[in-house]
Formats: sequence, structure tokens, C-alpha cells
Amino acid sequence: MTAPASNLLQRLTGWFGGMSHKASDVLPVRVGGVEYRRASSTPASVLGFDQALLGVVVALLAWGLVMVYSASIAMPDNPRFANYAPTHFLVRHAMYLVVGFVVALLAFQVPMALWERAAPWLFVVALLLLIAVLIPGVGKVVNGARRWLSFGPIGFQPSEVAKFAVLIYAADYMVRKMEVKERFFRAVLPMGAAVAIVGVLLLAEPDMGAFMVVAVIAMGILFLGGVNARMFFLIGAILVGAFALMIASSPWRRERVFAYLDPFSEEHALGKGYQLSHALIAIGRGEVFGVGLGGSVEKLHWLPEAHTDFLMAVIGEEFGLVGVLALIVLFFWMIRRIMHIGRQAIALDRVFAGLVAQGVAIWIGFQAFINMGVNLGALPTKGLTLPLMSFGGSAILMNLVALAVVLRVDYENKLLMRGGRV
Repeated sequence: MTAPASNLLQRLTGWFGGMSHKASDVLPVRVGGVEYRRASSTPASVLGFDQALLGVVVALLAWGLVMVYSASIAMPDNPRFANYAPTHFLVRHAMYLVVGFVVALLAFQVPMALWERAAPWLFVVALLLLIAVLIPGVGKVVNGARRWLSFGPIGFQPSEVAKFAVLIYAADYMVRKMEVKERFFRAVLPMGAAVAIVGVLLLAEPDMGAFMVVAVIAMGILFLGGVNARMFFLIGAILVGAFALMIASSPWRRERVFAYLDPFSEEHALGKGYQLSHALIAIGRGEVFGVGLGGSVEKLHWLPEAHTDFLMAVIGEEFGLVGVLALIVLFFWMIRRIMHIGRQAIALDRVFAGLVAQGVAIWIGFQAFINMGVNLGALPTKGLTLPLMSFGGSAILMNLVALAVVLRVDYENKLLMRGGRV
């Protein structure tokens, strides 16, 4: 048989279920009951990265762009935004998406080994930015909170960089401390101190929501990295106690909790429960199939922050229960797929890359869970945006960078399974 004919026969055999000689087909690794031999009938060499994951991300971004426009189109009717065009937030959000895609493309080119080496320096940069935002005249104050650094017409939140920096640093830290991960003082306490420093700076802004996300990211990576379960639950108890103490010692935080328990009461309906009550009205109006795209009434100056924190309420009003369930399914699938990529990396003995991917899943999943819970009245009101969808330049930018790093992890996984090098 000639050489071309032999090659053709081997390819056909591989396509129709035969065993190939590629490393991706014979790799006998198993993590958590999942065996990674052949993920699908499509050869790994065809897919440089996870195209389905990229497709879901693009779908969420496109849907978010449409909903930001729908939720903000009537804002120029408000005297506060009288100088804004109806497309103001649409244009800015589209600009943030373009910038985010460019930066994400650059982040995808960075090997995971370089991210690992840069982890401590990235953490230091995040700390410096968090300190800079607290300096009078440097940090920009909006609604009583000093959370933004201004770069001309663009505002940037260092807290978003802090989330990514803590994620990368925690993954690198667990790799370095893998041999002593069972010892509290040598493995857990230093990481706890680092998170505490970040927490103090975030609470000084104040931004309790970002601190919650940072703490959950760090705890999740410690747990996935193999920290003793007793130590993990001890850390969890300490964090829960700290958050309870912060709420108890802050009158306005206590009011938010009580307003969440009964937002329609006479005491709270026009105060701390105003946003939540109108979010619930919006979702209630949507019923099963919604009132139609653009048909929301609550976005007409009834529901504050409709294009940011309460974008999901507008989705619920315009697309109904069907739209809310579709949104939940998309996020659930995306988080599950990212966790799968992380497990696959760990199975290939790439612990840092695997922990980073799983940390991104924890970050986006937890923040989406909190935002959805707030919009549905299941959780107290908290200023956390819906990842990939809500209006906000720095949040969109860092979400896209984090997902680009996940795609890089997947790309390197596939490269190794084909017998290549990273």
C-alpha cells in the first residue's frame, strides 16, 4: 500500500472510532471520576481552544450589549443625564467591549508559566492601585464611595484588578506551599494575611461586595488546592463571623438586611428597600414570556441602576421566566465547562493552570449567583454587577482577561495532549 493511501486509511480509522497514536488519545488520567482519553469525536488538533465556551461568552456579551441599550435608552429624560444622548451607554459599553477583546487577545498570548512568575508582582501592583484610589485627589468619589481612578473620560476600578491578582497569586501560592498545605501557620495563615490586607483596603473605599468576591476566590483556591477540610471550615467560620460583625456594626448595612426581609413595608419601600421592591415588580410583570424587548416600564426612572446592578430585573421584565432561566442555564454551562478545563489541566500535572481556571469559575459563578440572588430578592442588596453583561468598563475588561486566560489553559491542555510543548 502506498504511503498516501496508508495515511488516508489511518485518518478514516481515527474518525470512525479507531484508536489514534496521538498522546491525547492514550493519556490515561482520571480526576474526580472523569477520564480524559478522548473528549469527543473531533480530533484535538482541530480545536486550538474551546470554541463552545467562546461562543457562550460572545452570546452573553451580545445579549448584555442589547440589554444595556434597552435599560439605558430613557435615561436622558432624567435631568441628571439631560446632556447624554440615548445611545450614550450603548456606545460606551461597545467601546469597552472592543478594548476588552483587544486586551483579552493579548492576554491569551501570554503562557501560563509567565503568569505564574508574574503572580507576586501582579499582587503588589493591585495593592498599590488600591492604595492610590484612597488618596484624596487621586481616587474619584461617586455616591460617597472612593472606588475609581480616572484616566481622562474613562473611570477604572482597582477592585476588579484585585480580584484577578488575588486569583493568580492564590494559585501560585498553593503550588509553592503544596508540601506544607496541611499546616495552618505555614500554609493558610500567610494567605489569610494577604487577603486581610486587600480586605482592609477594599472596606476603606468602601466596597464590601468586592471583598466578599476576593475572599471567596482565595478560599475556593485553598480548598481546591488540597487544604485540610478542618482548616477550610475554620477559615469559613472566621469569614462568616467577620462579615456578620461588619453588618452588625454598620447601621446602613443593617438597614439593607432588614429591608431585604420586607422590602414592601411602609418603612422600607421608599428607603433601603426601594431598589429591591421595584426589581421584584419588574420580574413580576414579566411573568412567563415577558413584555417584549424594549417594553420594560420599570427602567423608565423607577428602577435605579437598571443598566448595572439590576440589569437582570429588566431581563426578567422583558423576557420573562423563559429569559431568566435561559440566562441561568448559560452561566451554569459556562462555569461547569471552565471547571472541567481546570480539572483537565490538573490531570496533566499543571496544577497552577488548573487552579487559575477553577478560580475564574469561582469568581464569575459566585458574582453571578450574588447578582441574581439580589435581583430575585433571595439575597440582601449588594453592589455587584452581572458578569459579562452589566454596564461597566473595568468589570468587562477584567472578566474578558480572566476568560482569555482560561482559553489559554485549554489551548495548552490540547497542545500537551497532542504531544506538543508549552
